[in-house]
Amino acid sequence: MDLRAELLKSIWYAFTALDVEKSGKVSKSQLKVLSHNLYTVLCIPHDPVALEEHFRDDDDGPVSSQGYMPYLNKYILDKVEEGAFVKENFDELCWTLTAKKNYKPDRNGNSIVSHQDAFKLWCLFNFLSEDKYPLVMVPDEVEYLLKKICTAMNVELNSCELDDYLSQEPQGQGGLTVWQFLDMVNSGRLLRGIEQEAISMAVEEVYQEVIEDVLKQGYLWKKGQLRRNWSERWFMLKPSVLSYYMSEERKEKKGSIALDKHCCVEVLPDRDGKRCMFCVKTSSRTYEMSASDTRQRQEWTLAIQTAIRLQAEGKKSLHKDLKQKRREQREQREQRKAAKEEETQRLKQLQEEKERKLQELELLKEAQRQAEILLQEEEQRRKQQHEEMQRTLEIQLREAEQARASMQAEMVLKEAEAERQRKRITELEEMQERLQEALQQEVKARHDEESVRYAQARLLAEEEEKLKQLMKLKEEQEEYIIKTQLEKQVLKQEMENKNKCLEEAQKQLEEVRVNRQRVDQDVMAAQRKLRQASTNVKHWNVQMNRLMHPIEPGDKRTNVSGGGFAGYHPLLCQRDSSLKLKQKVEEKGSDPVRDGSKENVSNGGNRGLPPSSDADPMATEPSN
Repeated sequence: MDLRAELLKSIWYAFTALDVEKSGKVSKSQLKVLSHNLYTVLCIPHDPVALEEHFRDDDDGPVSSQGYMPYLNKYILDKVEEGAFVKENFDELCWTLTAKKNYKPDRNGNSIVSHQDAFKLWCLFNFLSEDKYPLVMVPDEVEYLLKKICTAMNVELNSCELDDYLSQEPQGQGGLTVWQFLDMVNSGRLLRGIEQEAISMAVEEVYQEVIEDVLKQGYLWKKGQLRRNWSERWFMLKPSVLSYYMSEERKEKKGSIALDKHCCVEVLPDRDGKRCMFCVKTSSRTYEMSASDTRQRQEWTLAIQTAIRLQAEGKKSLHKDLKQKRREQREQREQRKAAKEEETQRLKQLQEEKERKLQELELLKEAQRQAEILLQEEEQRRKQQHEEMQRTLEIQLREAEQARASMQAEMVLKEAEAERQRKRITELEEMQERLQEALQQEVKARHDEESVRYAQARLLAEEEEKLKQLMKLKEEQEEYIIKTQLEKQVLKQEMENKNKCLEEAQKQLEEVRVNRQRVDQDVMAAQRKLRQASTNVKHWNVQMNRLMHPIEPGDKRTNVSGGGFAGYHPLLCQRDSSLKLKQKVEEKGSDPVRDGSKENVSNGGNRGLPPSSDADPMATEPSN
């Protein structure tokens, strides 16, 4: 809360006090006097020309708060400088104007708080009130202020009594007005049995702490800089400065210590006959001080550290920061409460929608049951008609057989009668065929009817599926609240489908394994054949090399009739056969797929040789 907002709160009370008729408007003469007094207490140079010009007498009549705001902002608030005036004098001016009209203490002198204490409570109320007009203080802040006052008096606040009072007191705009707050304090219900002097001291302490930003005050022993002697001084700590005086009346100021983010406070050991010592270090000097006991030293060191932290964070007031945090917490609570109520309302609407959908589903199911009953009745009726027609046809067929038998018995005697009977039999057979066709048409109609019924069942199933999808969409909107039966069925169906797919994959894997075993057996058989063929080729190559070796002088040879060597012709035949075998192996090596298929067809026969890495080099080995 900035300075302008604080000043506007007090000025608002002064303006409403001048509004005697409660019409929202104040006469110009009164506003002129109010503006002049504001000039004085705020230490702003007077501007009589602008004052007279703005509030000159004319026929416009009184001025509303909205009409007074432009002048107030331009000529007064915009010129205010923080620290150039005494805010307590400004607050006293506004309090004097508003207290005459609104504050009504006990005329018999039985008021709990004095007039000066009421002024300080009014200032505290303005500080803690909400930034909305008319100004009110929420119950949380009322309880906070009363607890501060009771803590200063070392008593405990009766929260139950406060809650009872707040529940009985009518609250406008969500809180208490300052006059309701002062009446509550003066009633004595919350401060019963406490003397007025104690209350006055507590109010003064809370006023100094909250309004004047006094973090702590009290007597301390201070060591001098030049004479180095110890003197008892009254210290007052604010967020930016630690001042010390001769006494607690604060009439003679002895000095001050400016605090910034570079300062620090340290605890010192006892020496020079002083105990509970600590020091405050600034950028230019170190101040040594001594407290009365360890508790006081701890309180002072914590308070000074708090002031240094506020300076480091760029904050001017501790209680303004605390108030802002409490307001943010209240707003967060209200937001959570509103969100919870909105969620409850949404859940209620979804529940109503669910009940309506369930009712519609029940109606659809009932209609489906009625349709099934009608279909069953219609099916039964048609079945009865078909049975009656079949019985009629059987009777007619029996009659026709009897008539045919009688006609055959009387054929010799009555040829003409037989001819007529044959015609009648022919007609009966034609009628039978027509009846059979009619029966087939009836069967076909029945099948068509079943198809229509199946189509209707499918449509009903599709409608149920759509309804399930709608229920699913509705359940997705509920977001982690409830899982309906439809999702379980869908998940169960998905699991069944996955199990079916897994079973099918296992079956396919088993078939692949069986095929692989079969192929492995075929490959092993082919390898055996390849090894056998490779062995044969090696043997034939050795024989050829041996036979093709040239005969040296002195070797024995056998003469054969007709010229030539013995056994030469068979060897040539073997060589030709080995060359053909080599060509076949090379052809089969160039087309392994064709050879493999042939081998599968022949079931491992010895007619073809599969390609092999061992056979190729042996087949292409040159003969020496």
